[in-house]
Amino acid sequence: MTGTASPQFRPAGSLNVTTALSPYQGPWNARLAAHLLRRAGFGGSPDDVARTAGMPLDAAVDALIRYPKADNLPGAPALLDDHYVEERRMLAQAGSRNADDASVQQIKMQIGKDRQKTNVSMISWWMNRMINTPAPLQEKMTLFWHGLFTTSVFQKGITPKEAVDQNWIFRNNALGSAREIAHYVSRDPAMLKYLDNARSNRAHPNENYARELMELFTLGIGNYTEADVRESARAFTGYSVYGPLRGGGFYFNQRDHDDGVKTFLGRSGNFDGDDIVEVIYRQPAAPRWLATKLLNFFVYNEPEPQLVDALALVIAKNNYQMAPTMSMLLRSNVFYSDRAYRSLVKSPIEFVAGTYKLFGLTAVTPETLGALNRMGQVPFHPPSVKGWDGGATWLNSQTVLVRENFVNYLVTSQMMMQASTWLTMGPPPTAKDATDKLVGTILQGDASPASAGKLEAYLDGADTSALGQLSGENFEERMRGAAYLTMAMPAYQLN
Repeated sequence: MTGTASPQFRPAGSLNVTTALSPYQGPWNARLAAHLLRRAGFGGSPDDVARTAGMPLDAAVDALIRYPKADNLPGAPALLDDHYVEERRMLAQAGSRNADDASVQQIKMQIGKDRQKTNVSMISWWMNRMINTPAPLQEKMTLFWHGLFTTSVFQKGITPKEAVDQNWIFRNNALGSAREIAHYVSRDPAMLKYLDNARSNRAHPNENYARELMELFTLGIGNYTEADVRESARAFTGYSVYGPLRGGGFYFNQRDHDDGVKTFLGRSGNFDGDDIVEVIYRQPAAPRWLATKLLNFFVYNEPEPQLVDALALVIAKNNYQMAPTMSMLLRSNVFYSDRAYRSLVKSPIEFVAGTYKLFGLTAVTPETLGALNRMGQVPFHPPSVKGWDGGATWLNSQTVLVRENFVNYLVTSQMMMQASTWLTMGPPPTAKDATDKLVGTILQGDASPASAGKLEAYLDGADTSALGQLSGENFEERMRGAAYLTMAMPAYQLN
């Protein structure tokens, strides 16, 4: 699938590639601690930032890499597959006994209702994991893999359980081997359905998965030929999925598999799909492709080819293991450089999860899920096999308004004031102190003097006759409004 290039922009300035991946030795403070928490997770509360800033940098990175188990969090959505699969079975049975149209329509309507309930349950489950996990880098890597090895629930018959099972592949292997993830995905029912491999057979090999595996997942255009696509498709014949009436799950159908000799990327043999994955990850383009994806996601967009090559060497040296690769990247000069700092636009998921964490909120609401949809990113629902374009595409006049409305919804909600004691705790400060607190806590000081001055004027009652200067009577209301104005500043849209 060939798409147009997404509008992403490399930050201004120059790269010293000889020192870019060397360990950062500069000052360590709350500003950089917050940067680390945003990039390697979804941000944090003021206490999270202070705690991280109080550690040495190496200890802070170690705590993210060597993450604890998250056994306290639900392992699956509250509503998953029971009703959905049962109703699909009922629909099949109704068709087999020639039920009247009204009965079939009623079953279809019930399937639609249950599907929507399950969908909300799935999205809420994962968003709440991102917000509450003691292992933020594990969830951030799960999101990274979800955007790389892309599928979308309900499309082409993908069941909610299959989508959640795939999600666990990414989570269980978050900092494991990228090559092993490709092996798992090649046998994953959601992926095999999504890219039409589940019915691929020796007589009619389907090329969709074989093509996207190379084009979008591992190598990139220009690093394979059409002949390689055809030969790879032959190798993946027989990689199939049981139907819902048989419980789903991967199975290898030997009768449908083409067991002849294939020639793929310069190698020949009686290859199956696993052999294809192994050959792919021996290609020089494979670590470069992964390095480009990691740098775009964690450092900055459009990374220089020299930086890509340098990180590719690290990936290859570590045999595609992500733990040592990410450990090095999260300690590197380039990660903490001025060019990387707030150079990425927050995705809607990052924006929402980070705002919840900032204010100590723990459970997303239906209103929040609606906002995510209007912002353009919903977990389990990437728009196509190439995932989300990201970058500057996240921001336009409509999505910025949705972000502002979402923030306004949160800051005016009772749940936020109950959770965010830091916002209104203590006696009312002066307008200047309140401004410093808000800009320091929410933006780590990243506001222009003019913006900070306008915020202080608002807190001090400028352009309003309501209760005048900041006082005990208007303190809570003004702090809510000022929090909203702070999060409407440009820096809050950036990671």
